[in-house]
Amino acid sequence: MKGVLVDLTRCIGCGSCVVACKLYNNLPWTNAPHLGKDAVLTAENWTVVKEFNVSKGQVPVWRFVKEQCFHCIEPACATACFAAAFRKTPEGPVVYNERVCVGCRYCMLACPFSIPKYEWSARFPVVGKCQMCYYRVKDNEMPACVTVCPTRALEYGDRDALLQKAKERIAQNPNRYVNQVYGEKEYGGTCWLYLSDVPFDQLGFKTHVSHESLAEVNERITKWTLPVAGGWAAVLTALYLSTRGSGGANKSH
Repeated sequence: MKGVLVDLTRCIGCGSCVVACKLYNNLPWTNAPHLGKDAVLTAENWTVVKEFNVSKGQVPVWRFVKEQCFHCIEPACATACFAAAFRKTPEGPVVYNERVCVGCRYCMLACPFSIPKYEWSARFPVVGKCQMCYYRVKDNEMPACVTVCPTRALEYGDRDALLQKAKERIAQNPNRYVNQVYGEKEYGGTCWLYLSDVPFDQLGFKTHVSHESLAEVNERITKWTLPVAGGWAAVLTALYLSTRGSGGANKSH
């Protein structure tokens, strides 16, 4: 399974990754900001670079965070989508097929990272999110964003190897990095992994999260949906027949 390691200590906020994403995926440029403190993911902005003014010890510093779909190992969006518009590929990317999407937006509710976005203003709206350049990855090529990063803040490769590299980098530079690889365990793990020199909660990351995938939680809940529904149907049918029978008896007198 492939993945991407993002070293936030190397990111300079240039936005090259955003441009590459737009060009490769033929996405329009809109008024929604894609760089800076107000950068926001939209159905047309599949990746953005957010700007944070934080403190490292007593020193104020600027940090930049590339945000896109995390491509969960067990994606909740795919579990929640009854139309199978989302699926996890063996190569790693979580991809979306707009041709079978029914517009229910359950994926938006299920995603713990609030990634999928809906084209609210479109005549025939679909959901938009990073596809991790699936066809490039399938051909053993790097995602477009990774190819243009001038500082090698983005590294593509086997997820397990990248995770090991990240841990080695932390061990070799304990004063440079916080002792965490974000994405290793969060919600069951993701294919995008992050290193940082300041706490992740200062950079907009959700940190107090489960290490269990929401897909597993969802499956445990939804497996009871049909039995419970069937049970309620039987109960209501029995009540209806009982009430009807009593009404009929009273009516005969």
